[in-house]
Amino acid sequence: MIEFFFDCSSPWTYLAFHNIQPLAKEFGEEITWRPILVGGIFNTINPSVYASRENPVPAKLAYQKKDMADWARSAGLAIKMRPTVFPVNSVKAMRGCIFLGKDMVPFARAVFEAYWGEDKDISQDAVLGDTCKRVGVDAEKFFAGIGQQAIKDQLKANTDEVMARGGFGSPTIFIDKTDMYFGNDRLPLIREALIRRKERAA
Repeated sequence: MIEFFFDCSSPWTYLAFHNIQPLAKEFGEEITWRPILVGGIFNTINPSVYASRENPVPAKLAYQKKDMADWARSAGLAIKMRPTVFPVNSVKAMRGCIFLGKDMVPFARAVFEAYWGEDKDISQDAVLGDTCKRVGVDAEKFFAGIGQQAIKDQLKANTDEVMARGGFGSPTIFIDKTDMYFGNDRLPLIREALIRRKERAA
């Protein structure tokens, strides 16, 4: 089983979200999508992210831009780094993913594309409303749904759970509950883990 803990506000997560789907399909594996709020993780256990944003190393920042562009080209995705609004408040979008449940993937993809590909502010209701329209989701039901306490509680529970299991950012990916991987660049290692798993089952 593959679990994918994610927040649409992360560019590396956009890449991994795109790249892990054909990989899972190749191995006949289901993905359990687990929306989280990565800001909650940074606030709780990983404040170093904020420190590095406040005092960036110029050479590292320049390389990160190139690295991101290389990975985006490899995945066939458009990514603007950085978007006009960065970091962005993704809480409504992530609650939306939870509200949509098993139908969240097209919506999540559209949110990623709106933010990272089209430089739209996904914290804004108008942008989320347009995103709903794009994927055939009733916007009125969507906004009513994300206001429910149970949806808010589930997003917090997912965020707390990934931290309790050793996660410190997005995307955090688990194979069979305990084998953890962090980031888009770990997908070759995930492939190897899936191959080993298949061999054991044979």
